[in-house]
Parts: sequence; structure tokens; C-alpha cells
Amino acid sequence: MVVGIARITLYIADCRSLKEKRSITKGLITKLRNKYNAAIAEIDDQDLWQKCTIAAAVIGTSTSHADSQLQAIITSIDREGAVSVTSIETEIL
Repeated sequence: MVVGIARITLYIADCRSLKEKRSITKGLITKLRNKYNAAIAEIDDQDLWQKCTIAAAVIGTSTSHADSQLQAIITSIDREGAVSVTSIETEIL
């Protein structure tokens, strides 16, 4: 069993309040959870209204499978118009 973890920092340019940030972040996390069946949560920067850090964790049978799942999640986030990816850290355990 292989576990893949990604820590993704996002910039939300059009966000004007924490309430708006929560709405965008919650929608993104829900969409990713449903599409990829992965554990995804906001893990840092909860008090900053234009910055968000989320983590994604996946379990696979091989390193390549876990890595491809993480890359698919990152690609989906990249395609979101409301957010910009500023940094990505991935780890396979």
C-alpha cells in the first residue's frame, strides 16, 4: 500500500472577504472529493482571505498510481478559474 500526499498553496485573486474565500474553498474541496474520492482539507491560512493551503491524500497499490491521482487533482485545481496555484509539495510514502 502506497500513500500519496500533496500540499497545495492557492492564491484567490478576486476574493474580498473570508466569507467569500470559504465559499470558493469549500466548493473546490467538495468537487475534488467527489471526483477523485480522495481525502482533501484546508490545512493552513484559514485567517487569510486571499491565500489558501489545502492537502490531498490518496491511497494506491503502486507509487505510479498514487502519483497519477495526485497529478490529476493538481491539474483539476489548475483548471479552476477562481484560484491560482502558487506552490505544490508532493510526497509518496
